[in-house]
Amino acid sequence: MIVTVSPNPALDLTWRVDRIEAGTTHRVPSGRARAGGKGLNVARVLHQQEHSVVAVTTVGGATGTEFTSELVESALAHVLVPVAASTRRSIALYDTSNDETSIFNEFGDASSDAEWHSLLTAISEALATASCVVGSGSLPQSSSAAAAGFDPNTFYPHIVELAVARGIPSIIDTSGTALIAAASAGATVLKPNREELVSATGIDDPILAARSLLQRGASLVLVSLGSAGMVALSSSDPHGYLSARLPGALAGNATGAGDAAVAAIAACFAEHASGTSVQSVGTRDESLKIAKAQGATVTTPAGDTIGVEAILRRATAWSAAAVLMPLAGEISPEHAGLGTQLIIEHHGYDHVPSQTLRPTEIRS
Repeated sequence: MIVTVSPNPALDLTWRVDRIEAGTTHRVPSGRARAGGKGLNVARVLHQQEHSVVAVTTVGGATGTEFTSELVESALAHVLVPVAASTRRSIALYDTSNDETSIFNEFGDASSDAEWHSLLTAISEALATASCVVGSGSLPQSSSAAAAGFDPNTFYPHIVELAVARGIPSIIDTSGTALIAAASAGATVLKPNREELVSATGIDDPILAARSLLQRGASLVLVSLGSAGMVALSSSDPHGYLSARLPGALAGNATGAGDAAVAAIAACFAEHASGTSVQSVGTRDESLKIAKAQGATVTTPAGDTIGVEAILRRATAWSAAAVLMPLAGEISPEHAGLGTQLIIEHHGYDHVPSQTLRPTEIRS
């Protein structure tokens, strides 16, 4: 079973708009409201792909009532920890004419010490039978009262420590100081996007920035580069990295694409734990570069190893498949076919920071 954790969930509101024009009134079809937040999106994708998963999160206030109702209706297994603050909202406006999505996220109000500890207790209990744990998303905004007690920046390191104690991998997808803290705690996998990575580390080049997280203690770093695909850096191959991309960009709603990638990573670990072989969809061995890439691995706290290329290929394919869906938390059935189209390359000592793939380089 996979456990996902969302410390700062949201009621996700999504509207499709023919064309957004600043300063004008828009009439739109009815929007969609879903219990969301990054960890919930990860859990939904895993549930859709028939993986055993339970989502652990908080809930509170009037928004939380709607959040809970939708979550129950979805049949997604969950554990809800009550909090005093109202569950925040997230608004996504998808402009179909420009193929662009604008997202407005509320910060989320601070939790009390007791609420933080209740959430950690719920996570610990859920991990008793887990094969993998995912921690995703931002942390609720701190207040001076909260800062005097529980430090939210220790939240993701706590999850990593719980995972290590149980011998299971931890996958953390967050930003800012929380990302640095998770790396220093020894997270098995970190999955930031390019902007989050650069902002957290202060290093402009994503490859060098990802290597700094490996040096802090992470075992594997996967970085989303938008339409330029994804790169993976492993502590087993400190001087090289893998890249994966489609031949051209896809049109659609990119909201939730990173969450789908995290779901793919978790699925790989869960299948490995169950004894199912993790296969690379569409594996190609036409070059020495690909042969070298097969040697890069990630090691779990239990000492098991999984090939990085298989993880990267599935993560990139599922991420792309999420773009083809109208709402976050789903991937298109085309994910297997997308996996066969991926261009996988191994890069070695010759990395030049200025030549790192940028999202605009492969737009079609």
